[in-house]
Amino acid sequence: MRWENLTDSDHARAAGTALFGADAVVTRTFDTPEFRGITFHEVRARSIVNRVPGASRMPFEWTVNPYRGCTHACVYCFARKTHSYLDLDTGLGFDSQIVVKVNAPDVLRRQLASRRWQGEHVAMGTNVDCYQRAEGRYRLMPGIIEALTERANPFSILTKGTLVLRDLDLLTRAARVTDVGISVSVGFTDAELWRTVEPGTPAPERRLEVVRALGERGIGCGVLMAPVIPFLGDEPAQLRATVRAIAAAGATSVTPLVLHLRPGAREWFMAWLGRHHPHLVRRYERLYADGAYAPKWYQRRITRQVHDLAREYGIGPARAGMRRRIAEPERPVPAEPAEPVQLSLM
Repeated sequence: MRWENLTDSDHARAAGTALFGADAVVTRTFDTPEFRGITFHEVRARSIVNRVPGASRMPFEWTVNPYRGCTHACVYCFARKTHSYLDLDTGLGFDSQIVVKVNAPDVLRRQLASRRWQGEHVAMGTNVDCYQRAEGRYRLMPGIIEALTERANPFSILTKGTLVLRDLDLLTRAARVTDVGISVSVGFTDAELWRTVEPGTPAPERRLEVVRALGERGIGCGVLMAPVIPFLGDEPAQLRATVRAIAAAGATSVTPLVLHLRPGAREWFMAWLGRHHPHLVRRYERLYADGAYAPKWYQRRITRQVHDLAREYGIGPARAGMRRRIAEPERPVPAEPAEPVQLSLM
């Protein structure tokens, strides 16, 4: 395994700067039902705040990713390619060989305290899910949230995991001092589709319970309706059912994202498609003939349909800069003084 090539950005790979040394790796397995067949590679990170490559379509510049690989096992996950940098399989290896940056909270505190750090927004859950199953054992996110809160550093979290509710008190505290954005990913509510393409994730209705619970605590939660899967999850009735459920959960926004198939993910997804829906293989080859993304006309059609449904159900797309903070606690009104007081000009 090429630990010297384990980096978190194209820029770092090009520069040949590894984030870990081979002597910092401890490999573990746990004989418990939830972790059977999974290998954890515990590493000590040299850096945890990563700059997003300039060519990325992401609307943020900095990320924190405490894990690599993901037990959610989503067949379409775009992050699968990153496992190839370790000579690991991007299919089953990505689902079962999990890299854990065990010192992530401590490294984050150090980097946030640096004079070079300007307090920019930090996004989490954008590569693999920071609330995947491993987080229940390693508990890295509480320390990460606390480090960001101590510096009043704005951050956002995207997750398919219900474990985020464990940290609800920490998120509430953070939202009192900085901008906190929480989004849950729910691309569809079709139970059969969920079981086959996202086998390691909580069911869609459980994820929507997270949206509801966050809202009840005053933390607005948006839904990234992703991915919308062509020919399997894009029928008008399916889109309507999903948006209706998202609205019922009290989401502050819904933002659709059509499936994209980057190298690494594309091969794994197409192999899955050939096994489960062989009649769709040719249609996918035509739809994605020009690259990783579906044609613009298809993306626009899905976006228009979802936005129309969102307006119908009283929600809308996410807007840049939208505040998702809990209300500040009301300050008590001072009592009237018992005796007149002398006003001061200074």
